[in-house]
Amino acid sequence: MTVKPPYDLLFEPVRIGPVTAPNRFFQVPHCNGFGHLRPRGLAAMRGMKAEGGWGVVCTEEVEIHPTSEISPAIEGRIWDDRDIPAHRLVTDAIHAHGALAGIELVHNGLHAPNRISRLPPMAPSAAPVDSSDPLQARAMDLTDIRNFRRWHREAALRAKAAGYDIVYAYAAHGMSTLMHFMQLRHNQRCDEYGGSLENRVRLTREVISEIKDAVGDSCAVAFRFAVDELLGEEGLSVEGETRDIVGLLAELPDLWDVNVSGWANDSATARFEPVEGYQESYTAFVKSMTSKPVVGVGRFTSPDAMVSQVRRGVLDLIGAARPSIADPFLPAKIRDDRIEAIRECIGCNICVSGDYLNVPIRCTQNPTMGEEWRRGWHPEKIAPKASDDRVLVVGGGPSGLECALQLGQRGYRVTLAEGSSALGGRSLLESRLPGLSSTARVKDYREGLLKTMAGVEIYLESPLDSDAILEFGFPHVFLATGSAWRRDGTGRENHRPLRGLERLPVFTPDDIMAGKLPAGGRVTVFDDDHYYLGGVIAEKLADTGCDVTLVTPALTVSAWTDFTLEQDKIITRLLEKNVELTVRRNIAEVLPGGLRLACTHTGRTENLEADALVLVTARDANDALYRSLSAEPDRLSVAGIRSLQRIGDCLAPGTIANAVYLGHLAAQNFQGEDWDAALFRREMTALA
Repeated sequence: MTVKPPYDLLFEPVRIGPVTAPNRFFQVPHCNGFGHLRPRGLAAMRGMKAEGGWGVVCTEEVEIHPTSEISPAIEGRIWDDRDIPAHRLVTDAIHAHGALAGIELVHNGLHAPNRISRLPPMAPSAAPVDSSDPLQARAMDLTDIRNFRRWHREAALRAKAAGYDIVYAYAAHGMSTLMHFMQLRHNQRCDEYGGSLENRVRLTREVISEIKDAVGDSCAVAFRFAVDELLGEEGLSVEGETRDIVGLLAELPDLWDVNVSGWANDSATARFEPVEGYQESYTAFVKSMTSKPVVGVGRFTSPDAMVSQVRRGVLDLIGAARPSIADPFLPAKIRDDRIEAIRECIGCNICVSGDYLNVPIRCTQNPTMGEEWRRGWHPEKIAPKASDDRVLVVGGGPSGLECALQLGQRGYRVTLAEGSSALGGRSLLESRLPGLSSTARVKDYREGLLKTMAGVEIYLESPLDSDAILEFGFPHVFLATGSAWRRDGTGRENHRPLRGLERLPVFTPDDIMAGKLPAGGRVTVFDDDHYYLGGVIAEKLADTGCDVTLVTPALTVSAWTDFTLEQDKIITRLLEKNVELTVRRNIAEVLPGGLRLACTHTGRTENLEADALVLVTARDANDALYRSLSAEPDRLSVAGIRSLQRIGDCLAPGTIANAVYLGHLAAQNFQGEDWDAALFRREMTALA
């Protein structure tokens, strides 16, 4: 197939040292929760990217030695030859589809507390490790440095034996020893590896050179470098030393992979970096300083933005981590002129949370991500229908949309009934809150495809009660009727309704999203949910002129967003908007004109003046329709209804990602395996 201009530019081959990438689509290294513990799942996930058209598919960071392991995080390992077979699974899966395989070698230095190996961490200079472990890294002596170089060389040779085409040296995200040597705050050495910039770059030069000497005959050598830490004078920056670093190393690697640091900036959520290509202002200079190809990222999902990057000389290769997770087939869809079918990343960082929680990766937009091996799911293929039965899906939120879409893909005749005037449910409502506009992509992608399916009928403003469902007589009914935020304060901290709620105007997130806002004055947002919504609502109310206090029983604000790399940014945003933050406090009682707060540790109380209260606590499943129907099995039988199932928040309120996943799971298992039989495959440790 001939690719139409201007997108044909994206499918040009790119020479990288001794190898050639078949196109400009480059899946940069990203963590995933599979790593050295789940090699089969890892290989299937990476192979899916290659099948989808990514010309280069890289690993996560791969630890080269036990003096650098960041357990319990599950990353790659290539400590010795016993690791090679697992890596061969990955490279074989990638090569099967004609893509190049890249491996990112890493020594984490003071970022690695070595909780399993228990070996003393090492760093340019003695310093506490940058985790909370009560442990210090020791300063590397010259013997350590020689060993460090040898470990990289040996790891590169193992990578070559495992079939990798591109071998990385890694100095990004503030997480690697090579970067620590460059940073003045971490390098106080007085020998040839400290002091001047040239000395601080010396180790990186040696490592890249020695990797090239070891494997450069057949493997390209890439250098991943953070050009700006966004710390001003406290860190490496474009205005400071990084231009000189690029100048010192310009022609040494075969490929430059450039980004900003730390990880929370490189993988910023759409709430804080809504613009595609947001890193360009930092990384664009690199291309002018080297003749070698440059890859960079920016949450690229638009092929026009990608073409612009190449034509303007910003990048040679379009790097992606999160967009390749949301849609492993993004390149193929551009190639096949199916741009409208791209499943665009929403920048929510649910994918990142998997790495932090040490579980396989997941994605809001792509429920098959992480399930390629253990469930056998494919993002673009699904088993055909098992019968000609008709299906009714009640509710057009994230779960109902996904379920209807996949049932339609299978070839079933589907009727989707939504009670409101628009599809999307909570994904549409939340998209109207500050910074969450990309959440609408959950609706847009599914609605767009559903409307092209001849076998799918969509009815808006069609609330259905049990009598109507029984009258229609669909053989199979899926209820995706969502959930509602509780108005009584019940949640994690309070297991009974709050006392005195009648004394203040009380609002829930559902009220705020429906446009029903406090009249102004002093508003308290009580966040016992601990994810993003409490902070977003506090921000919205501050923007309307309210004097906002956010109260939470947790140790910090929006605690769970630490797993999505945005907690610090959320707190900063709220403080900038003059939101008062009160942590470790529960509501003991609602008073006339205020609240009595109790310390979650001591029980000591204090009063807080308030004119209104917003409760972000827990949700109730909207399952009354299910309970009504399931209570009368005889009527179901008479009506010809053979199966009735709840999905999404109607089954168990959770994240949007969870709702989409449950909708997909229901559609995959429909008229096939039951839930118990459909349990995923496990990767078992082999006992010799």
